[in-house]
Amino acid sequence: MKKNLFAILPLAALLALNTSCGDANKRTDGTAGEAVSDMDKAADEGGVQADATVIDNNAGPTVTADADSASPAAGPTAPHSTDPEFMKSAAHSDQNEIQLSKLALEKGVTGMVKEHANKMIQDHTKSTNDLKPIAQKKNVVLPTDMDAEHKAIAADMRKLSGKDFEKKFMDQMVADHQKTLNTLQAHLGMTQDADLKGFIQKVTPVVQSHLDMSKQHAM
Repeated sequence: MKKNLFAILPLAALLALNTSCGDANKRTDGTAGEAVSDMDKAADEGGVQADATVIDNNAGPTVTADADSASPAAGPTAPHSTDPEFMKSAAHSDQNEIQLSKLALEKGVTGMVKEHANKMIQDHTKSTNDLKPIAQKKNVVLPTDMDAEHKAIAADMRKLSGKDFEKKFMDQMVADHQKTLNTLQAHLGMTQDADLKGFIQKVTPVVQSHLDMSKQHAM
């Protein structure tokens, strides 16, 4: 009797082990199935494939593409959302260059810097005069002063003199004309207004020449 009992015990233990493993497999499969199902559901709702969600611990930092980098006018500014906004910005840009150049002349700059300042006053005054009839036609009131940023820049520049002032002035000319050129190119691709397209096409070569001259004089 004892011999039969000892023979049955290993068999019972083996059956219990098989049952336990079966339950574990069932639970594991069930959990994995739910996880996969949840991933598929999330993928369907988010419009992405489930297998796209993969974490690579060896991968480097994620780099997010800048939307502006794909634009032909990539730079420190973006296209203005409306034509009136663009026209006001263009008028501000003219005033920024005119008034900073007048400040340069007040500071007594000489040589190429003086020539540059006079050129900016002349060309940007003409640009505003070309823009005025377009703005009037569309009932847009153009600003007649610098923007807030350049008022602060001018205040800082007033504290400088000599070569320090000239360097700051020319560096600002480079930055401003690059930004203006970016804005012109961007808005040309966005606007549907024939008058503004004509204006932009007319002034863009002038701004490009100003940028080239500013870079040369800033060296």
